[in-house]
Amino acid sequence: MLIITLCLSIAFGFLSQVVFSNMGIVFAIIGILFFVFLSTIFDMIGIASASSDIETFKMWKIQKVEGAATGYKICQHCEKVCSFCADVVGDICSTLCGAGGASIVLSLTKNTENLHLITLISIFTTALIAGITIFFKALMKEIAVKKSNKIILKLGKIYERTFKKNKKSVDKEKNI
Repeated sequence: MLIITLCLSIAFGFLSQVVFSNMGIVFAIIGILFFVFLSTIFDMIGIASASSDIETFKMWKIQKVEGAATGYKICQHCEKVCSFCADVVGDICSTLCGAGGASIVLSLTKNTENLHLITLISIFTTALIAGITIFFKALMKEIAVKKSNKIILKLGKIYERTFKKNKKSVDKEKNI
């Protein structure tokens, strides 16, 4: 996890410095909202993986329910899935939101030397980003706990339709 986190942090940190420093306030806000959304979705997946019932997935897997085999693997490795989704992706997205917030503050205060105004804009921007992030994560955590099996099954279906379908077509091409 340490190596993955370092690599992702470096890549996204570099990207955020290049992108956020050159974009206007509107695009910075869109970027922040995107990273809040991404963080919220991954947080939901992490919580759902830790809350899901492995026995239900075992039963669904035996019944050959689409997505159940992948869901079962997610349940088996829920601590890794939860750590990666909620901690790694969530923390990186939070850092990127901070970079976006800093970009907004710099854009709004570049023509002023009033330290009180700069401080107020900085506090307001930080509080707004934190409030929006916490609000949506709180909503998603409730949903993730209550509907964990459905979320993980849906994730399993998406994974199987996307990656296993592509693997089957590659395997067929090898046989031709």
